[in-house]
Amino acid sequence: MKNSIQKFGKFLSAMVMPNIGAFIAWGFITALFIEAGWFPNERLATLVDPMLKYIIPTLIAFQGGRMVGGDRGGVMGAIATLGVIAGSEQTMLIGAMAMGPFAGWIIKLFDKAVDGKIPAGFEMLVNNFSVGIIGMILAIIGYYLIGPVMATILAILTAGVKILVTNKLLPFVAIFIEPAKVLFLNNAINHGIFTPIGIEQAAETGKSIMYMLEANPGPGLGVLLAYWVFSKDKATKSSAPGAVIIHFFGGIHEIYFPYVLMNPVIIIAPIVASIVTIFYYSIVGAGLVGPASPGSIIAFLAVAPKGETLKVLIGVALAAAISFVVASPIVKLSGNKNLDEATDKMKSMKAQAKGLANTTGEIKKIVFACDAGMGSSAMGATKFRNRIAPLNLGITVINTSVDNVPADADVVVCQTVLQDRAKASAPQAQLVTIGNFLADPNLDGLYASLEAKANGAQTAEPKQEAAAPQTTNTNDGIMVAAGIKTAQASVTKEEAITAAGQLLYELGYVNKDYIPAMLEREKTVSTYMGLGVAIPHGTAQAKDEVKKTGIVMLQYPDGIDFGEEKAYLVFGIAGIGNEHLDLLAKIGTVIEDENNLEKLKQAKNADEILAMFQ
Repeated sequence: MKNSIQKFGKFLSAMVMPNIGAFIAWGFITALFIEAGWFPNERLATLVDPMLKYIIPTLIAFQGGRMVGGDRGGVMGAIATLGVIAGSEQTMLIGAMAMGPFAGWIIKLFDKAVDGKIPAGFEMLVNNFSVGIIGMILAIIGYYLIGPVMATILAILTAGVKILVTNKLLPFVAIFIEPAKVLFLNNAINHGIFTPIGIEQAAETGKSIMYMLEANPGPGLGVLLAYWVFSKDKATKSSAPGAVIIHFFGGIHEIYFPYVLMNPVIIIAPIVASIVTIFYYSIVGAGLVGPASPGSIIAFLAVAPKGETLKVLIGVALAAAISFVVASPIVKLSGNKNLDEATDKMKSMKAQAKGLANTTGEIKKIVFACDAGMGSSAMGATKFRNRIAPLNLGITVINTSVDNVPADADVVVCQTVLQDRAKASAPQAQLVTIGNFLADPNLDGLYASLEAKANGAQTAEPKQEAAAPQTTNTNDGIMVAAGIKTAQASVTKEEAITAAGQLLYELGYVNKDYIPAMLEREKTVSTYMGLGVAIPHGTAQAKDEVKKTGIVMLQYPDGIDFGEEKAYLVFGIAGIGNEHLDLLAKIGTVIEDENNLEKLKQAKNADEILAMFQ
């Protein structure tokens, strides 16, 4: 549940964060040039409404569409969201957050459906008209359906906020905000929830208290000051002044999270401070004209309305003072707490939210896990083992079934859909979730963290892997010329997997019942490896259908769709024990080289391919 919330929150904030500059520009224009602004200017004030109603939602929609469907998705999101904007009298930030990704998804589906089917010379015509026509249809749907629905949702949310304000309950949202911030949901809360509501309020009244709920730097400042004055740990005490500057003037609130995690009961301090401060802001009617991002005192005061700077500043000071008073006795009584351990814990939590592993602790074994432990994990482990070998960290890298991860695993690498099974199998291990085993950003992140560790580590002798013993001949009949088919016409993923299974069967590697097991395996989790390579194989339950170890290869020069990716080389695998791992390692090593990979995709005969794997 926490991972799902973090992922959803991250997606929402990712649509807004790149466009914060537009919010700030709108906030400055509002603060400076409206009738009640610092420098009233009737002509320049006409910029306020179109920026708020059209530009900002369109930018958000473009970003959301682009995240899902690339550049074409971004254009689709912008077109479709104009219908949502026109279909409602309210500012449609929430509508843009919904319609942008939806439009990107629609054009992505269209592009997959026509991929490889457009006649040569008609690509530009189809691409342009598809965006235009589908965009028009979605804009009409947005006008008549999405716009009114989102306006109703926004009205309900706004009414809920008004009820909280009217009944003086708004301050108590701090009970949820402050702990959520420490769980790295701060951007999701601020830009995914409070900013859209704040925009609506600011459009009506010129300011909104919603911008002040999460971004106030005062509560965190009080915690840091308490550690600076009263901490008994010299390292913590000496680090606090620098953290104060980064937090208060730089607006990087994450800097104080380790100080809370070091002694979790101290979260009471920012909660109490936020409750009192929000109550104060509600009483005096304070608000900001735009989002304060990042949450520094500079940004906070920069978007304060004319004549309310002192109100806003008092609230920040009040929050810092209360947080300091509450946190001080907790710090005094807490004894010597280790900031390094708390920082490691914070990094672990932040890494977990991103699907990465925390590599600050000692790592002796990394396990690549897939459903059966036969193909994708074996190739992924081999590639990563070779990649980190020059780091000389002495780390063991093996592969296994996701349900049989050894108890001494420190890091488990698996595909996202298998993460729950991986956690159940190895609750003690850090988890790295990936899309594919050969080319994934999270694998790059894991490597980068290990590389950083290696730069400060003593030299260690790398361990030899018993899981992949070397032999004089990595092939030894496992892959033969008859098992290689070149220049195959593009087919569906299921047809390609069936063809690979049929070839394994015809060559005597498997029984015929192994073929449906390969299709069943693909339903569980994709066997697409990355780099245009897929390695379909049977389920763990189908190992009895394997007669002898074998690997076949089918080449598809025009590619076939494996989910959202395109595979050009399909390796069908049937393995008994570890007999196939040497050859699989060889394949992994060969395809790491872009030139070799391109040769495999363009090779004209089986012998040419087979020679590369000897």
